[in-house]
Amino acid sequence: KKVNRKQKLILNSGTGLVKQLVVVICGFILPRYMLIYYGSDVNGLVSSITHFLGFISLLELGIGPVIQANLYRPLAEKNDEQISKIIISSERFFRRIAYIFIAYIAVLAIVFPIFVNTKYDALFTVSLLIILSISTFAEYFFGVTYQLLLNADQKSYIQTLLQIVATVLNTVCCIVVMYIGAPIHIVKLVSSLIFVLRPVGQAVYVHKHYHLNKKLKFIEEPIKQKWNGFAQHLAAVICGNADVIILTMFSTLANVSIYSVYYNVTNGVTMLIMTAATGLEAYFGNMIAKGERKNLEHSFSRIEWLIHFAVTVVFTIAVITVVPFISVYTRGINDADYIVPLFSTILMLAYAAQCLRVPYFRVIKAAGHFRETQNGAFISTALNVVISVALVFKFGLVGIALGTLVAMLYHTVYFVWYLRGHILNRSIWCFIKHFFIDLVILGLSWLATKNFVLAQANYLSWIVLAVKVAAVTLCIAAVVNIVVNFKAVLHWLRRKNAANNQG
Repeated sequence: KKVNRKQKLILNSGTGLVKQLVVVICGFILPRYMLIYYGSDVNGLVSSITHFLGFISLLELGIGPVIQANLYRPLAEKNDEQISKIIISSERFFRRIAYIFIAYIAVLAIVFPIFVNTKYDALFTVSLLIILSISTFAEYFFGVTYQLLLNADQKSYIQTLLQIVATVLNTVCCIVVMYIGAPIHIVKLVSSLIFVLRPVGQAVYVHKHYHLNKKLKFIEEPIKQKWNGFAQHLAAVICGNADVIILTMFSTLANVSIYSVYYNVTNGVTMLIMTAATGLEAYFGNMIAKGERKNLEHSFSRIEWLIHFAVTVVFTIAVITVVPFISVYTRGINDADYIVPLFSTILMLAYAAQCLRVPYFRVIKAAGHFRETQNGAFISTALNVVISVALVFKFGLVGIALGTLVAMLYHTVYFVWYLRGHILNRSIWCFIKHFFIDLVILGLSWLATKNFVLAQANYLSWIVLAVKVAAVTLCIAAVVNIVVNFKAVLHWLRRKNAANNQG
């Protein structure tokens, strides 16, 4: 059965949400077992190595989004020859990165044990480093290109389903291996091998369902603006890894572990929003490729409101309930103090600001405006690093979070400002109005729930607390939106009623 554009968006979003729920649940289970069986220092070491490995993605230079943007038109036109050329060029590029990654691992194996403050010997650290790098190498060697093709064709649900299977399998296998008393190296080796299954599955699906000619010869580079996605990519990589790198260099592994525990929660909430928006870029890209400007503007306005509503509700609940959750999650772990409410609040607000930019940035990427928006990305990156380094010595984790918050807020406002004059020509007051509503909902929800307390230090009590907070926040968000956007809500209800009558 042929699936239309809107149905693909719903399918991608639905499977994305299921995946994120699985990732969040598994992402809380495994670190808890890591802390119980191996302690905060090992957990901090694994987190540090993972983030250092993440810096190899700088070599992508932001080309992934550019490749995806270049695929929209040939996919819409069913131009198999042009699709094949783009895939060939993409594979060549990412395989070069895979080979460079091997050299990077060799350098890191020498440098990491020398400069990182750890009580473990070099053999322990280097062997763990090599094991953790296996799945990343597989992604670059034969996974990224096919993932981009599926995303551009609004079939991200394929790789999402593979990710769900790999995540569940990884969690079950790792817990079993921990339970039988295996060292951390065996646990991470099992994990790395399981996550190789996803790129393999993607490759099998693409070769079966797409007519790719890998023998095509071409002289002209088929990927336009190939190097102009660098700034956006650089900002994303640094914002995602700088905090842990700075803490590793200027603080302790215990602080890295504290950060990683809160980041797991924050990232889980963030990815809930991001995966709900899965396929959004391809959805907008298909409209732009077909010149459907009015449809684009109408769809964007609805999605903008929906994302603001979802981000505000989800992150407000998270801000209020995260410290009680951490108090239950780290119960019995006494080698570090995991209760840091100010840090958790600032970190949550920073990533809420990042999520608010989703509709604006997705349209910019879908339109291929990478070169035009690179200055904003550079400024955001500089703000994050400079502020974090300046404040980490005096304020520790709070200083790191403040640097991230300033950078995220700036970059979001920058995208809104750019979009209003270069693609959709819409007033910036639309964003200001949404942002004001967001702040009102956050403030009223906090005031209404500030006397809510955790009855007992267990998960059942936390779930009861979270349900109460969620109910209050949803009611406040609904009332505020109805009051402020009364005409828009009334118009939507009339259209919905008319559509149902016609049906």
